[in-house]
Amino acid sequence: MRGKNQKLKLLYLAKIMQEQTDDSHALTMPEIIAELGKYDIEAQRKSVYDDLDALDLFGIEILKYQEGFRTYYHCGDRDFEIAELKLLVDAIQSSKFLTEKKTKELIKKLEKSISIYDAKLLDREVKVNGRVKNMNESIYYTIDAIYSAISENKSIQFKYFSWNVKGEEEFRRDGAFYEVSPWALHFDDERYYLIAYDHDRKEMRHYRVDKMREVSETESKRQGKEEFIKHDKTKYNEQYFRMYGGDVETVTLKCKNEMANVIVDQFGRDVRMRPVDDEYFTVNVDVAVSSQFLSWVIALEGKAQIQSPESVKKEMKNLLKNKFVV
Repeated sequence: MRGKNQKLKLLYLAKIMQEQTDDSHALTMPEIIAELGKYDIEAQRKSVYDDLDALDLFGIEILKYQEGFRTYYHCGDRDFEIAELKLLVDAIQSSKFLTEKKTKELIKKLEKSISIYDAKLLDREVKVNGRVKNMNESIYYTIDAIYSAISENKSIQFKYFSWNVKGEEEFRRDGAFYEVSPWALHFDDERYYLIAYDHDRKEMRHYRVDKMREVSETESKRQGKEEFIKHDKTKYNEQYFRMYGGDVETVTLKCKNEMANVIVDQFGRDVRMRPVDDEYFTVNVDVAVSSQFLSWVIALEGKAQIQSPESVKKEMKNLLKNKFVV
């Protein structure tokens, strides 16, 4: 009597070859037949030869080599190399917006694309405990809902919160729903931001995705397309996400030459740095002036100074005055 899983023979053969073989681990024909037997599948050499050829033709590369009187079979090229998977794992485990549970789930899924032996090598790279991770898994599904609404050209509604001094979520607008038209998601400083047209304020706004709750798609079509098109997205990202909002102004900074690397990292390679002398240069940057931007300048410990406009210099003086008043 043939095995009860006989119809699944080719699928189980693919599973065996992908999980148990790689460039360093191979199986002989008797070993392959024995592994199929564990799944209650009977197989003859000739049929397995044909099945291995079928897998190779399908795109699962099957390689063989001879050692003495034995022939060994193993999987060759895969979708991902180990080095590539390590990069993906590192990106996943360092992402603040993913919970530890979701992090482990995603890594386990990546491990399925390689052999059990290579998966063990990958496991040694996984260190998620102790990392600062999001505690709420809903962000994972919030991002999916936003992308879906953008694809369907629909508006969304959600509740938006801030943290209070007790470490509790406190909803803005007394818990009323925001209704916005989503146009893009931006990832900056290990966080996702939604760029959307606010229906009430009639303007483009940005929202921290991890602070959005009860996100759902509405029946209304998106609004604000013209407003979104007006924004140079790259400049918008630099202005609003790197410096956290505020009125956009062109600020002239006088910096020590050693700060050139910092300026390029913060504002991009397109900034034009003009030498003043052998020690200093000036640069004009368009930023959303806020306490975060001013604090960033302060953190440079005098190696960058605001030259203009006067209004921003005045804001800096007020911040310094308040900062050091006990």
